[in-house]
Amino acid sequence: MSTIGLFIALSRILGFVRDILIAALLGASPLADAFFAAFKLPNFFRRLFAEGVLNAAFVPLYARLYASKGLEKAQRAAEEVFAMLLLALVFLVAVFEVFMPQLIHIVAPGFKATPERMEITITFARITFPYILFISLAALIGGVLNSHGKFSAASSAPIFLNIIMILSLVSSASCFETPGHALSFGALIAGICQFLWVFWAAHRAGIALRLRMPRRTPAVNNLLKAIVPAAFGAGVVQINLLSDMMIASFLPTGALSYLYYADRLNQLPLSLIGVALSTALLPILSSHLQQNLDEKAQYIQNRGLEIALMLTLPASMALMVFSEPVMTVLFERNAFQHENVIETAKTLSAFASGLPAYVFIKILSTSFFARYDMGTPAKVGIVAFALNLMLNFLLMGPFKHVGIAMATSMSAWVHAAILAFFLKRRGQLVLDHRFKNRFPRIVLSSLMMGIFLIIIQLYCPYNGTHIVLQASILSSVILGGLMIYLLTSLLTGAVAWEDLKGIIKSARETKQERSH
Repeated sequence: MSTIGLFIALSRILGFVRDILIAALLGASPLADAFFAAFKLPNFFRRLFAEGVLNAAFVPLYARLYASKGLEKAQRAAEEVFAMLLLALVFLVAVFEVFMPQLIHIVAPGFKATPERMEITITFARITFPYILFISLAALIGGVLNSHGKFSAASSAPIFLNIIMILSLVSSASCFETPGHALSFGALIAGICQFLWVFWAAHRAGIALRLRMPRRTPAVNNLLKAIVPAAFGAGVVQINLLSDMMIASFLPTGALSYLYYADRLNQLPLSLIGVALSTALLPILSSHLQQNLDEKAQYIQNRGLEIALMLTLPASMALMVFSEPVMTVLFERNAFQHENVIETAKTLSAFASGLPAYVFIKILSTSFFARYDMGTPAKVGIVAFALNLMLNFLLMGPFKHVGIAMATSMSAWVHAAILAFFLKRRGQLVLDHRFKNRFPRIVLSSLMMGIFLIIIQLYCPYNGTHIVLQASILSSVILGGLMIYLLTSLLTGAVAWEDLKGIIKSARETKQERSH
């Protein structure tokens, strides 16, 4: 988890640099709405298939084959899946390129009222969509690497996306028609680079996949059976976000941009904790369950939930109560005005209220996927999607874009609760004494940190000060909040000294192993 989290953190930092540039150059303009709507398509498919379906359906399949039949059988199955995936993706990209106008009319129907915005969205979408071809193939190879305990290559690949898009933006004035065109071409080039990076890493590790003729084999059939249920089970949060965008397209100009910027902040802890934890847990749980080591699997699941709660609850609290200062420091300049900050901050607070639930969904779904049960998460996902849609229509009237974010958070909590209910009823979720003991202590520590941030916010000068001073104040407050949370966690027993000693000891051992 620490390896994956480290690279995700680096990628997110670069992502914020990219978003700061986007906000400065485009603000919450029609051009910004057009790019965000266009990039939502390949980004949606990336999260749904690359991070969702392939991770949920393929990794357990590969891990089980590797544990029971060895490397040769597992690698052959991966090559067969790779060949069929390549064929399917080429076909998908070709069809979507031809029918992109019709697709954008479905994805952003509200853009019909502004034909210029609709036209430029179609152009951007045609440029960016082939990104899904390369990123999905990269995700498959990354799944193989993860199953062998090699997490660095796949988790560091997203760094290319942000670096290349930053370079594209910097050169947009001289090389591209608009900054939107620069971002679109940058995304496509980044997808190619990400694929080449993980392919080279697999080759260096001695597990590179050879290209075979596409054909239906047992491995391909097993994956095909799992694809649709895995899509709903692993990707319902992303499906909800896509439906949010469709509905938000009917709102006034700027709503899509507010949702994008707020979601970017919300995705930071979600990726650092949820994606890192679920990616690390899936191959381990699959392997333990294959060897009938149920007690070990339960222990790992409990520690995953404990770590998730320990990290997401304070993050959720901080983003809810401190959203406006964060948005002010990151984005308020040039085309992004103070009124944009206020609206984005309110949206972020609504998204952040569901942050622990988003992470719990990832961890609890992983328990189903490790048992190769794709059906249950899919059924629960359909219920959550329907609830999100209903809440969107109820809340968007009085609260506009903030109501859409509220609907996503509320449906996520219901989704997580239903997943936990089914696991508990089957005896596959047994919360141990340590988790039950620490849960209320983590809640108390998070509340203490939240009170500290509320008090600090009353006296911190953000508006009108120099950007360097703003950044310095924000960094100091973040550090202060972390210190308050750590101290209260130690005093209440939410975190034990033995935990910190264990982390330090583990880090030293890892460093020694790498040096040898």
